Amino acid sequence: MQDSQEYKDKKAFFEKIITLYGRNVVIEVLQDENVEVHKLHLASSNKPDGAIKTILSLAKSRTIEVTYHEKNSLSRISKNAKQDQGVAIDIIAKSYLNANEIKNMSAYRLIALDGIQNPQNLGMIIRSCAAGNVDGIILPKKSSAKISPLVIKASAGTLFKLPIYFCNALEDILPDLDDTKIYALSSHAKNNIYDLNQSEKSIFVLGNESDGVSQEVTKLCNNSISIPMKRGVESLNVAVTASLIAFMKS
Repeated sequence: MQDSQEYKDKKAFFEKIITLYGRNVVIEVLQDENVEVHKLHLASSNKPDGAIKTILSLAKSRTIEVTYHEKNSLSRISKNAKQDQGVAIDIIAKSYLNANEIKNMSAYRLIALDGIQNPQNLGMIIRSCAAGNVDGIILPKKSSAKISPLVIKASAGTLFKLPIYFCNALEDILPDLDDTKIYALSSHAKNNIYDLNQSEKSIFVLGNESDGVSQEVTKLCNNSISIPMKRGVESLNVAVTASLIAFMKS
C-alpha cells in the first residue's frame, strides 16, 4: 500500500515537470527565482565558456543539480536536437495539473484547446486567459503544441499565472464533467457568444487553426456558438477568439 502511494506521489511529481531547452531560455529560467527548477542537463561536449559559464554560475548560486550527458542523450531529453544547443532544464510547473482535478471543482469557466498546433497561438491564448475571466486552460498532449520556449516567449511571462490542465485527448475528460455546458466555437453556428446564459460550469472549445473543432469533440459539446462578424469576414485567428471569450461577461 505504501509502495503504491509512493508510486502515485512520484508520478504526480513528474507530471508537473516541463523540460525547456536552449541557452538563452535556460539563463532566463535560472535568473527567475520564482521558477522552481528540478534539474539542469548539459551536453558533456559543451565548452565551459560564454553562455555555459553563465548557466553553471547561476545553477551553482541556486544549488541546482547539474547532470551531464552525451549529445544524443541530451537530445532525447530536450526532444529538439536541432535547437537545444546542448542545454535543457526541468522546471516544476505547479500550475500544470491533471485534468481529472477539474471534476473536484464546484464552478469554473475554462477554455479547452482541440488541435492547436502553432506555439505562438498557444502562448497568446495563455496570455489572454491569464488576463481575462478564465479559470484555466485544458491542453491535450495529443495533436497539440507543447509547452516550449516559443510558447513561453509568446505568453510574455504569463505561462504559470493560471492553471493549465493536461490530458491525453479532450475525449478522455469532457464526457466525465457532469453539469457542465460545453460549447464548440464554430463560424457556422447559429447561436453566438452574446446570446449565452452561462452556467456555473462552462467550457469553451477552440479548434485547430485550419480545421476548427474536430467532429469527435463537437459531438461531446452541448452546443456550437459563433462570434458575430461583419463585412464578410469569415473567421478570426484562434488566439483572437480566445481573447474575446476570456473577456466575456460571465
